[in-house]
Amino acid sequence: MKLYIKYMVSLRCKMVVMEELKKLGLHQVSVDLGVVEILENISLEQRSQLKRNLAKSGLELLDDKRSILIESIKNLIIEMIHYSEDLPKVNYSDYISEKLGYDYTYLANIFSEVKGITLQQFIIIHKIERAKELLIYDELNLTEISQKLHYSSVAHLSNQFKKITGLTPTFYKQLKNKRKMNLEDI
Repeated sequence: MKLYIKYMVSLRCKMVVMEELKKLGLHQVSVDLGVVEILENISLEQRSQLKRNLAKSGLELLDDKRSILIESIKNLIIEMIHYSEDLPKVNYSDYISEKLGYDYTYLANIFSEVKGITLQQFIIIHKIERAKELLIYDELNLTEISQKLHYSSVAHLSNQFKKITGLTPTFYKQLKNKRKMNLEDI
């Protein structure tokens, strides 16, 4: 049986979910971002207890199919951009559509209606967040980051970065260095 959980976007969240399942005597087959597969069927009492326990940790057990689909889209994008070494070689639309088994237009329309932003905007926001992480880690230069995130050029990445953050990637990186120096002055 599959359970869908909202806001489950990190390793820590997975650990919380596994612990809550254990408390209820449920055995997980797999725990992925937003989705848990358990061996048993869950009783109504166990379901409501799990829902209450997860809420204490800021997680939400989902019931309706539309919410489940939106969470599946979000988790797929987060996993693809933040946790995969390489982004898919195909278009994001093809990748998302193939992974979830729905037409991309249908997914994009539902996503926009529920979240208030387009699927493409959501992807861009997460790509820029990933670029910010990579800039702070200081292991890759801007050209390598743009290639890793499948931008057509450094200029394209820089334009989107500035549009989202209000800063250039170079200035953002300099801010990190200035903050580090300020901490050392204290």
